[in-house]
Amino acid sequence: MKNIKFQIAVACICIILGLVIALQVKSVKTNNRLLASHFGRSGEAQAELNKAKEKNQDLYNQLLQYENDLRKYQKSTSQNSEHIDVLKKQLENAKMAAGLTDLKGTGIIITVDDSNLRIENADTNSFTVSDIDILKIVNDLKDAGAEAISINGERLVAISEIRTTGPIISINNTRHSTPLTIKAIGNSDTLAAVLNLRGGAVDVLKQWGIDVTTKKSDKVFIPGYDEDIYFNYAVPVVK
Repeated sequence: MKNIKFQIAVACICIILGLVIALQVKSVKTNNRLLASHFGRSGEAQAELNKAKEKNQDLYNQLLQYENDLRKYQKSTSQNSEHIDVLKKQLENAKMAAGLTDLKGTGIIITVDDSNLRIENADTNSFTVSDIDILKIVNDLKDAGAEAISINGERLVAISEIRTTGPIISINNTRHSTPLTIKAIGNSDTLAAVLNLRGGAVDVLKQWGIDVTTKKSDKVFIPGYDEDIYFNYAVPVVK
């Protein structure tokens, strides 16, 4: 009976890990469609992102429940160390994919700042960094295989929000002003190549005079998402 419980637990963790990856892939595709239709710096994309955020919150509740389940298995079982190791590994992978742990590795560091360029009769907002600009860079990084991303030390997870409020950009409900530092862990050559594509996010921003610098690094540190997660409406589904 205990072995069956362990097998079920491992299978469930694998399912959660698959959901995390699937949500991230779906988020990239959805954001790309929004950005393509709202590149004129419209704020309507944020409403869609908020809807996606609400749908993904129950994923974090399941991860937290797994931590509690693992502790119970560790206390109640001393002879199934192999199964415990499997549970630990699967849980750690799921937490990494969900953005709940500190990570380090090779990657790229990007700095984005407002433009000093001004053109007569042009919208001044076109020369300042907006949430759409940051989302485009983040999506390019995800498309290039970034395994973790942070902005000014704020870890991006499935429920993260990036929103412009006047000259301030809110990230995870924390206010930030330019310049913004974006860090991504992944293959630094691939990340840099995608960012520097002609017509890509960085290329378009530079055409408006927005200052964007990129630097490869072998020692990129990205903190885990450490804010409390509350659920007012979502509850786990018991099967």
